[in-house]
Amino acid sequence: MTSDVAETSGAIPASWRLVGQSLARPYRVTVPMVVLVALVPFYIFLPELFPPGTRYAPAVALDRALPLVPSWALIYGALYLFLILLPIFVIRQDEQIRRTVYAYLLIWLTAYVVFVAYPTAAPRPARVVGEGFAVWGLRALYSSDPPYNCFPSLHVAHSFVSALACYRVHRRLGIAAVLGAALVALSTLFTKQHYILDVIAGVLLAVVAYAIFLRTSARDAVPEFDRRVAPGLACCVGGIVTLGLAAYWLAYLWMGETRFEFGP
Repeated sequence: MTSDVAETSGAIPASWRLVGQSLARPYRVTVPMVVLVALVPFYIFLPELFPPGTRYAPAVALDRALPLVPSWALIYGALYLFLILLPIFVIRQDEQIRRTVYAYLLIWLTAYVVFVAYPTAAPRPARVVGEGFAVWGLRALYSSDPPYNCFPSLHVAHSFVSALACYRVHRRLGIAAVLGAALVALSTLFTKQHYILDVIAGVLLAVVAYAIFLRTSARDAVPEFDRRVAPGLACCVGGIVTLGLAAYWLAYLWMGETRFEFGP
């Protein structure tokens, strides 16, 4: 029994040494990555570049029945950040990185075309009533994120394609990430950032991107080293997100109940 305990206690630092080795590996920046990053700011400026005559609200009865729950803003921000960072840490093989970036590009470009052809406005309330960290965070979210470009939901599409990409590396981690993506999808509804049809379209867009670029990648081509360190790398991402959430909490304590300005 003593030897078993010794082996177990020695396995923990050995695992973290592998995580350190993985993080120390160089990450090659490619042209598609640069294009992807360059596309992101257009999310903010697209409504100004193509001002619509009409904005649509694809609401169904369930959209109107779902309440606004400010605490879901924490999931909307923190869990989404976790899912966006996760592939950067977990996916390290060049071919898988290339396929994942192409999947993101397909999502962004398709969404931008739809944003111009079918401009929408988010189902946000005119005011967010209440006090506390969650309410403050929801007001901050509303003030920083334009209430447009809703259909399809990029938030949802990103979350699911990130989770599915990680599934190709580590099955259990991928399943957990998909469950996290489902929570992100729910958060978009309870924060009134999106309609149900936005969420469905976002999931479908992620599934299409996965089917075209990621599903055909061979799982057995993933190095065993990458599989072994994936859970540890996910813990690192969780630590980064936790620090970010703590910084957000400190900002709330410093700013108090600041009333952020938001609206269409």
